[in-house]
Amino acid sequence: MSMLLEVRNVTKRFGGVVANDSISFQVKAGEIAGLIGPNGSGKTTVFGCITGAHPIDGGEIYFEGAPISRLRVGPIARAGLMRTYQQTRIYGEMTCMENMQISSRDAHGSVFALLRMRARGVETRANELLAFVGLHEKRLHKAGRLSFGQQKLLEFAMALMSEPKLLLLDEPTAGINPTLINGLIDRLKRANEELGVTLLVIEHNMRVIMNLAQHITCLAHGKVLASGTPDEVRNDPRVLDAYLGAQ
Repeated sequence: MSMLLEVRNVTKRFGGVVANDSISFQVKAGEIAGLIGPNGSGKTTVFGCITGAHPIDGGEIYFEGAPISRLRVGPIARAGLMRTYQQTRIYGEMTCMENMQISSRDAHGSVFALLRMRARGVETRANELLAFVGLHEKRLHKAGRLSFGQQKLLEFAMALMSEPKLLLLDEPTAGINPTLINGLIDRLKRANEELGVTLLVIEHNMRVIMNLAQHITCLAHGKVLASGTPDEVRNDPRVLDAYLGAQ
């Protein structure tokens, strides 16, 4: 597999606090990669650096071999690199279907572009993705009235609407009813296998990430502590001491 994302010695400071300290890791095209670590270890900050929300203070980030460290969120998203958030960002008074169409409009830059896309089947695609995440029966429901877990599924569908090459998911199972987690895991795997979306996942649920990811990087105190297969990371004494031992 070719290298899709390369994070090289990335440093990010907020005043005197070093949130990311010379972090390096890679994500191969076609894989599901995991990012774990204690609260405050810099995971969400590095997501912000990768997606252009946080200008970095050192290092470089490459996507498909091209440097993206000086780009902002819009150009990076249009290149095919997108993210979801710990807290969903849903337009609560719109229906699920309207949210999907807003997502498509945002990704392509204008309402006019959305109207042009309608002729090319944007509503058909929205219906397909709502069915894919199990929300098709709720397509006319107000998004704000969905359960928290359903809103996360809707956000996932909205991200898929723009056909990302790499999707960064920040704690996708956080706050979700345990009965829905297995269904979400299945849909993440299907998005990877059937839709060809490479995934980079921040996750605190170790059962989830160890069964989902092929490669895992563990952060602690803003630095890379360990990186490898799930078995290698789970059995690394440094990871056990800094993180997994407290689980």
